[in-house]
Amino acid sequence: MEERINETQSICPVCLNIVNATVVKKGADLYLTKKCEEHGKFETVIWRGMPDYEAWVRPKSPAYPKVPYTKVSKGCPLDCGLCSEHRQHTCTVLIEVTSRCNLNCEFCFADAHGNEDDPNMETIEMWYRRIIEAGGPYNLQISGGEPTVREDLHKIISMASNMDFKFIQLNTNGIKLADYKYYEKLKEAGLKSIFLQFDGLSESAMTKLGRQDIIQNKLKVIENSAKLGIGVILVCTVVPSVNDDLLWEIIEFGLKNAPTVRGVHFQPVSYFGRIPKIPEDKDRITLPEVMSKIVEQSNNKINLSDFGPSGCENARCSFHANYAYVDDKLIAISKKNNCCSVEDGKEGSHKAVKFVERNWSGVKINKYVPKKNSFEELAQKIKNGFFSISGMAFQDAWNLDTERLKDCCIHVVSKEGKLIPFCAYNITAINQKKLYR
Repeated sequence: MEERINETQSICPVCLNIVNATVVKKGADLYLTKKCEEHGKFETVIWRGMPDYEAWVRPKSPAYPKVPYTKVSKGCPLDCGLCSEHRQHTCTVLIEVTSRCNLNCEFCFADAHGNEDDPNMETIEMWYRRIIEAGGPYNLQISGGEPTVREDLHKIISMASNMDFKFIQLNTNGIKLADYKYYEKLKEAGLKSIFLQFDGLSESAMTKLGRQDIIQNKLKVIENSAKLGIGVILVCTVVPSVNDDLLWEIIEFGLKNAPTVRGVHFQPVSYFGRIPKIPEDKDRITLPEVMSKIVEQSNNKINLSDFGPSGCENARCSFHANYAYVDDKLIAISKKNNCCSVEDGKEGSHKAVKFVERNWSGVKINKYVPKKNSFEELAQKIKNGFFSISGMAFQDAWNLDTERLKDCCIHVVSKEGKLIPFCAYNITAINQKKLYR
């Protein structure tokens, strides 16, 4: 029995042309179906299990770009820049400072090969100015390739700090950050947080995903982060039958290394950039499956009701749960959304910016020790014990839904200084043709 849920648009994964698409329900699972006149029909699973797809919503009003850099001409996602029809302000903006990398992972959204020259400081300064002109400065994530292959990375961070970017985060595999002196220069330049690639605790888990055996480096990076007061978010690419049985193990590791580790962020594998093969439905894991696996693996220390959709990006793009880790206990502190209220898109973006800045930076441990068993002591423990569990389902050429894309708040700066929604920027066709890269 097939039930139509809603109509939308997508793109053909062969030619990348815009096509009409439908979200259909088959039993408990939902699929995106579409047909290209030239290349035929495509169907991809987008949601399996609980929470319920139709209930996983958070209505919000649109927040159109303050300064759109492109005109509406061909339609979404071909007019990105942002165009005037995009419905959400930027929350986090990525800049890619190199295409080089010191790993060769099986999955890589940037498909990093190092076949392009690194952008110079003048270009990066232009990017910063374009971000500010578009309404920023927003939260900044410096990415690549692997940005730490640049010896002048501290200068890139310092420039951003001097241009009033308050929260600067580094997207990294961590290999170079085991070098304390190199890492210390980044801290002094204004680095607040790292997004640390972390797909498992064992060498075998890393190797399965095509990583080098670098788990010991990552442990050293967390140790260095604690000394420097830099917040760490563990970022796990979740691949079915590879590491989807390790989710709670990774969370437990994060908790043991709190408050330096501020949370764990799960990314169900997306098939763009460098991928091992054209995906089948068995190669995908959806947001509700990730949430359910976390609950099951935790022996119900985590509850499904702890999770909620974001008030910034489209609800079906992500989940989050916030906790206080106090005296070895996880206390859920996520604010429950009123399902009948409409979130103001502009306010949702502002809240997201401040949330990340406040909770993903390193903890400043107060030397003052309050009276034991006092309310003041509990308040300090809750503040220092904040821990988040979140997930983001990026879209690829097979499952792209333009209704979700129009609500994107995570944007990448293009070479020309335009702001491109992350998924659109990384879209890759079957023949490796890119929309924007």
